[in-house]
Amino acid sequence: MTEHAPIWPCKTRELHNHHFDSTVWNDFAFRDDDIVVATYAKSGTTWTQQIISQLLFNGAENLPVAEMSPWLDLRVPPKAVKLEAVAAQTHRRFLKTHLPVDALVFSPRAKYLYIGRDGRDVVASMHNHHAKANAAWYAALNDTPGRVGPAIEPPPASVRQYFVDWLERDGHPFWPFWENVRSWWAVRNLPNVLMVHFADLKADMPGQIRRIAEFLDIEVDAERWPAILEHCSFDYMKAHASNSVPLGGACWDGGAQTFIHKGSNGRWRDVLTPEDSQAYERRARRELGKDCADWLAHGAWATPRAMARPDVR
Repeated sequence: MTEHAPIWPCKTRELHNHHFDSTVWNDFAFRDDDIVVATYAKSGTTWTQQIISQLLFNGAENLPVAEMSPWLDLRVPPKAVKLEAVAAQTHRRFLKTHLPVDALVFSPRAKYLYIGRDGRDVVASMHNHHAKANAAWYAALNDTPGRVGPAIEPPPASVRQYFVDWLERDGHPFWPFWENVRSWWAVRNLPNVLMVHFADLKADMPGQIRRIAEFLDIEVDAERWPAILEHCSFDYMKAHASNSVPLGGACWDGGAQTFIHKGSNGRWRDVLTPEDSQAYERRARRELGKDCADWLAHGAWATPRAMARPDVR
């Protein structure tokens, strides 16, 4: 059978809002070994950044992961400042994005990890993130030069109302959800893309870390393996949260430990009505198709045929 060359994604648009400046990728100079961690948000991004830092630095203690692995398309600080900082990094770079594929400059030279999570869990975590944000967070997003579109406002106290608004207005008040997931699912067969799921990380963190290491061509030092696992645990990350959270958590009431919240799934079951949940599931099937919706809800085990193709790691 003749093998076809991959068809690489092309950037077709820019995204701007209170958080985003997607133009930063237009000026980013890729290196051959760059790593990009991509998620919608609140899907295990920080956890995956911690895992990669531990693999790259062989289980080292107290790594400043937030500084080492910046959110490149966040519009603050300005892109010139951010690009200069990442250009000066001498270690293997691992960067963070929350963009859909078509708003990103996609490099065949880089490796991409996309982490998925059930949208109901995303919103439960997002509400805590948003509700605990302080005046410094709102000032950075709303009052700095370059914001496009409306300001982000404080959330309602009700998690259920927050979810209903998010579902009915597709990602409000952050950014669209379905197109983000759909865009990354569409490129899952590319040789430099690895799909990871929050539920799979919870169920088998050691196995998923080995899977990530293999994808990134990182040989794991057996003597350091216990340290790597310890430093990727929720308890360790919670205790050392200031290393993982931007500005050490200064933008959230309660500091960095507010950002590293519970690390659990299913909390929405205590908040949403059965009708809410069914509306979400119907929307997921309509927006994503059965295979992608099943994967997003449960992880790779739910869609073995979709996730076990020869060119999917």
